Amino acid sequence: MLRKAATSVCATLTLMFTLPAHAIGDLVDVQVIDRTTGETLTPILHKGEWWIAGRPGARYAVMLANRYGSRTLNVLSIDGVNAVSGETAAWNQRGYVLDPHGYMQVMGWRKNMDQVNAFEFTTLPDSYAARTGRPAHVGVIGVAIFNERPRPIAQRQLGRESGADSRADSRADSRIEAPAARTPAESSRSESEADANAPASPRANDTMKSEAARNGAIVSQQRERIGTGYGAIENSAIVNVRFERMQSTPNEVVTIHYDRRENLIAMGIIPSPHLPPVATNPFPNSGGFVPEPPRRW
Repeated sequence: MLRKAATSVCATLTLMFTLPAHAIGDLVDVQVIDRTTGETLTPILHKGEWWIAGRPGARYAVMLANRYGSRTLNVLSIDGVNAVSGETAAWNQRGYVLDPHGYMQVMGWRKNMDQVNAFEFTTLPDSYAARTGRPAHVGVIGVAIFNERPRPIAQRQLGRESGADSRADSRADSRIEAPAARTPAESSRSESEADANAPASPRANDTMKSEAARNGAIVSQQRERIGTGYGAIENSAIVNVRFERMQSTPNEVVTIHYDRRENLIAMGIIPSPHLPPVATNPFPNSGGFVPEPPRRW
């Protein structure tokens, strides 16, 4: 079995809570929250796929809640892009580490160790994926979840005290340091904007962006689809931790598709609103006889 260490992001939130009925996932419950209204978007199961309705212009967060008795690594993909590194998403990339029964809200694209650029529903051409030349998978949120390989007690204790255990491990080259989230008080501050130094900055390639916008505009005219934009800067502090995956493939993958409500209705995912019945009366005027029709000339 391949032993793979991951660059990861660890949430040190361990507060217990009651999981909502609309969360998706077995090891980790995943839900999407409209931060503008505070509403948790209700997932709809349609032909084996989960769907949610997003509102253009609304900021949103992905809530991750660990139901497992050990730490889990959660590699988050938004529109086919890794939310931490900005790379085209793959299982073996950076993610967020949750303590046993811990939870966290991921509010945006990871800008640095202290900030994110907010997730917000926007038009497809203005989505981060389309602006960086990768519009093919706009409209889907994915979480690849990995269980942790059990570690000796001494190493677990060292990891809690220092946030890293490379010096205790002779195989340090196989374990990569990684980012990880702090407490609710430390991560509840706000604000953000584009990172010109990010590996896939929206301003990095004007030609690619223009081409993506043209491609996206065609699709947008057909269905006016939405994607996830690169919003304002917000504070969201993280710290480095170590995480060794139990296996090279995810123990679970949670997939949530999204689009605007009108499109979900058009696709039959949300039932069409019923029109009120027309008030008709077979006998609107029940007296008299049949009159002659008006003259034609």
